[in-house]
Amino acid sequence: MASDLDYQIQQLLHCKIIPVKEVKSLCDKAREILLEESNVQKVDAPVTICGDIHGQFYDLKELFKVGGSCPETNYLFLGDYVDRGFYSVETFLLLLALKVRYPDRITLIRGNHESRQITQVYGFYDECLRKYGSVNVWRYCTEIFDYLSLSAIIDEKIFCVHGGLSPSINTLDQIRLIDRKQEVPHDGSMCDLMWSDPEDIRGWGLSPRGAGYLFGLDVVKQFCTINNLNLITRAHQLVMEGYKHMFNEQLVTVWSAPNYCYRCGNVAAILELNESLQEKYKVFEAAPQESRGLPAKKVAPDYFL
Repeated sequence: MASDLDYQIQQLLHCKIIPVKEVKSLCDKAREILLEESNVQKVDAPVTICGDIHGQFYDLKELFKVGGSCPETNYLFLGDYVDRGFYSVETFLLLLALKVRYPDRITLIRGNHESRQITQVYGFYDECLRKYGSVNVWRYCTEIFDYLSLSAIIDEKIFCVHGGLSPSINTLDQIRLIDRKQEVPHDGSMCDLMWSDPEDIRGWGLSPRGAGYLFGLDVVKQFCTINNLNLITRAHQLVMEGYKHMFNEQLVTVWSAPNYCYRCGNVAAILELNESLQEKYKVFEAAPQESRGLPAKKVAPDYFL
């Protein structure tokens, strides 16, 4: 099995798709591994935390250059692997193949784009159809989305989630009780974890995204106190500098898609945590133009960047 996987990883690293039959087999193996993971998956430091990737395959390769290859580096990805970029298929399948090959060295949690509904609007569905001539690969991948963990906890001290907090959740144990094996709901605690955003407000506010909530410093402080946490790391929002601290450095947003949508001009970042959970941010730029292919792509509709 390892040699087959190693071959698939090499193919995907060269931005070549693998056959439908192999995608199905890969997804079947991934499901067995992900089934064993908790809604709040335990991760040991040292670990490198990565934010949104959004199908920017060559920038993911740049990330591995900066952060080190897997399994040498222990990685935690915070979701949004697909949509927007030109290579959602290769990006997600590469990360999934690495997960199956090195299950203890890479953790993948779910973002709001790991959803059947969202991927039908923002590119992944169309890309699967274009590259494979059928929707089977999209179907296999979206089934796997349902098994991805909702969050992670590093050494019991750092809580990692795609979006943010929920007014329905006070403790990590409440997250552990969610039945995650479903499409992302339109509201409720599971939805909030993937859609919410921090904001300079008191308490909770309505989100302009139409899903999830805005939450303030007092909410973060209380959540960290109740759960004995030092830090919340999340992704979900474009940050021009690659990362951004808020709320007396109790929360950080990490964004790992440089020059987002190939036009935003932002840099990207990853967060390296050592054994004693000291933070080191590595900032990187988009892969140089000469290292990229030139795909054909219909432009996806605009939506909040």
